[in-house]
Amino acid sequence: MSRLGSLGARLYRGEVGYDFIGKRKIWYGISVLITITAVVAVAVGGLNMGIEFKGGAVFTTPSTSATVAQAEEAATTASGHQAIVQKLGNGGLRIQITEVDLAKSDAIKAELSKDLKVPEEKINADLVGPSWGEQIANKAWTGLGVFMILVVIYLAIAFEWRMAIAALVALIHDITITVGIYALVGFEVTPGTVIGLLTILGYSLYDTVVVFDSLKESTKGITKQTRWTYSEIANRSINGTLVRSINTTIVALLPVAGLLFIGGGVLGAGMLNDISLSLFVGLAAGAYSSIFIATPLVADLKEREPQMKALKKRILAKRASAAAKGESAEDEQSYEDDVIGEPAPAAAVVGQRQQPPRGHGRTPGKRR
Repeated sequence: MSRLGSLGARLYRGEVGYDFIGKRKIWYGISVLITITAVVAVAVGGLNMGIEFKGGAVFTTPSTSATVAQAEEAATTASGHQAIVQKLGNGGLRIQITEVDLAKSDAIKAELSKDLKVPEEKINADLVGPSWGEQIANKAWTGLGVFMILVVIYLAIAFEWRMAIAALVALIHDITITVGIYALVGFEVTPGTVIGLLTILGYSLYDTVVVFDSLKESTKGITKQTRWTYSEIANRSINGTLVRSINTTIVALLPVAGLLFIGGGVLGAGMLNDISLSLFVGLAAGAYSSIFIATPLVADLKEREPQMKALKKRILAKRASAAAKGESAEDEQSYEDDVIGEPAPAAAVVGQRQQPPRGHGRTPGKRR
């Protein structure tokens, strides 16, 4: 068995683990800092909205010896607006200029013909109205709102309202980070970006639901035992699904990284950049939020319940009593033996080892 597979099995059995829940304030702080940075980036720099949202013109030239830099300078001078130029496979150029109307496009076309040394009649001009982009944006917001509502309803029915709230917070967290990255790097926001944003919500929700399902099964009859608090069981659920989350995220990120860094960076494919950046950032943020945000938030909300407060109080009192007597809390019957019928989780955090049950290593009939 590989080392990663062996680690995954040990995490699932509870033999090793990391205290995600206990350090949740650190993760909350990191997320708040990242979110504030993203909001400030959007508020200060704004988003580089594409021609589909602003409106403008797209000029396509035949094969030409002019470089991308020369075309950008010529188009910017002719239009008075910053131009985006891409080299096409046939040697031609695709020149995109925002906020250009029909009356101005003819003059720009004539200037481009002169500067790029191509016949004017062979330059194709396509105009995009801003109203079309506005319709796309409105439909995207509508789709996002409907998706969020359906997610909350489903999770509230399948699990409980606290998990629904935590999942919603994680989704908003992922979208905010992705949009903030777009504002920071200045990538153009196109319909492809919107598609990418809607796609990452499903990936983010998948990781979150996997942990929630494990948590739901592990906490059945939790009040019938006095060994593990809700937060401790939640921490074990995260550790039990940690390797699965890492594996699925890496497998999903590899092809997206190929689109972003090879397709977009090396080949210069603009549309690939639009959709792959949102997917790459969103997938990474979704994996982070499902582990470090959603489940710790559920534990926080559950620990506020009166019955969970009472359970925690009983458990802490029992542990204090055992410590006073010089006994180990591990000597008590495990939560899984009481409720689920499986071996007890051996450790809540990395570095702890399972204590032997009472009587282990002793000679029958003798007392030390």
